[in-house]
Amino acid sequence: MGTHYIVEGCINCGACAQVCPVNAISEKGDSHFIDQEVCIDCGACDSVCPVDVIKWTTTA
Repeated sequence: MGTHYIVEGCINCGACAQVCPVNAISEKGDSHFIDQEVCIDCGACDSVCPVDVIKWTTTA
């Protein structure tokens, strides 16, 4: 099991939010944020991020 998250460097383009099938990504200040309670870890956001700031990590 794992989780997706956005690290520093987000340019706030919104590409990730546009492709999220469950609307787990929203704007928060000058960047975007992935709501871990809603995210289904499908990975759709990974491939569209132009600055590669969406990361994935395993969880217990």
